[in-house]
Amino acid sequence: MARSPFTLAASVTSALPRVGVVGVGELTEGTVGRYDSAVAELDDGRRVVVRVPADAAVSPELAAEVRALRALTPGVRGLLPFRAPELLGETGLGDTRAVVVDFLPGYRVDAAHLPPGRGAATSLGAALAALHALPLSIVRTEGLPVRTPQQVRTDTGRLVDRAQATRRLPVALADRWQRAIDNDELWRFESAVVLGGAGAASFLFEDVDGVPQVTGLLEWHGLSVGDPATDLQWLASAPAAADDVYAAYVAGSGRAPDARARERARLYAELEFASWLVHGHESGRDEVVDDAVELLETLATGVAGDDIVTDAALGVDDAIALLDRMPEASAAAVDTSMHTDAYDPEELSLWVSTDGDPADREPEDTAEIDLGDAGPGRDPEQRAAAEAWHADDLSTSPIDIVTGDPVRTADIADTRDTHDASHDGDAAAEAERASEAALRRWLAP
Repeated sequence: MARSPFTLAASVTSALPRVGVVGVGELTEGTVGRYDSAVAELDDGRRVVVRVPADAAVSPELAAEVRALRALTPGVRGLLPFRAPELLGETGLGDTRAVVVDFLPGYRVDAAHLPPGRGAATSLGAALAALHALPLSIVRTEGLPVRTPQQVRTDTGRLVDRAQATRRLPVALADRWQRAIDNDELWRFESAVVLGGAGAASFLFEDVDGVPQVTGLLEWHGLSVGDPATDLQWLASAPAAADDVYAAYVAGSGRAPDARARERARLYAELEFASWLVHGHESGRDEVVDDAVELLETLATGVAGDDIVTDAALGVDDAIALLDRMPEASAAAVDTSMHTDAYDPEELSLWVSTDGDPADREPEDTAEIDLGDAGPGRDPEQRAAAEAWHADDLSTSPIDIVTGDPVRTADIADTRDTHDASHDGDAAAEAERASEAALRRWLAP
């Protein structure tokens, strides 16, 4: 049973002594039960987020998040053009732990709806470049994972081998991926500080002079040293804005151009389907395996005859040409923000879509997309299985804060059993309405 916001608020008083809670509200995360989360308003005027793993399988991820946030010292944070959550406290809650961080305001933009031009797209590219420019010592000092290009290549090959071992991986895809792995040129890159697969929805935006700008970054549990292309794989699901994001990324990078970054990013995006297949096979979930096979077969049809590694590579001259295509500042007058968090990132689904350009879809169609947190599964059981491997989507949706007298721990404990289950349905309906309204606003001329 999910913990109520009042129960979670009680843990805030344990994690932050001498602090009173005067209001509490739900925080919609789209986590399909991976985390129980809430926003609490403190008597000193601050808002904080409290998160608790819904089951033991998620605890290591939250522990990695804590370690990553501790690595972000004030000096490190000063190198970034956006904010990261600040770890405020931890406390035990039953057989698990509750983590309290400060609340970051902002809204998210789903990758599929990321508009081209100067604004959200270019700000995202610059933000990723700044992240990848952090000193490697930040990760090494904290003892977080460090992988060389050869280790990344080896791990990629192992994933393909595991997918082949299921005997359900289409031969054409296995051959396509193996050719990429065997291509030495593809793996000539410089390791950098990465988030390990962050997507567009990991970033928070606020409008600055009417233009969306990245102001925050959530989901730090994958902080490590590795391949920068892992943080670019989501570009596959943002066809309209991908070139502008990448141009801004190259412009903001202080390193030599990575000739094959986008090709490795595409490989990683495709391998998400292989991960889904392996997950279903190793967990004994036949319905997940069948779903993964369907997606893989559709992918195989879509990429038939193409290789991931093309003859052309990005050189210095190409990088300069790419910078020349950066959108003009006049595009900044367009407000491309979407003030909603109701969209679950749908980065895999676009690979197998047969309905045309996502930008041309009607609002009611795009609102139904839901693979980002539940994986490619389509029913509740598949969504539950996906909890074991998909990243959490910490949202900053509008919050219904109940204010009043400071909340006492005893009062909160007494309300644990009074949480109305119907509230979840009401919240979901409200989120869907907000989603549709925001999409109509974005598509309006």
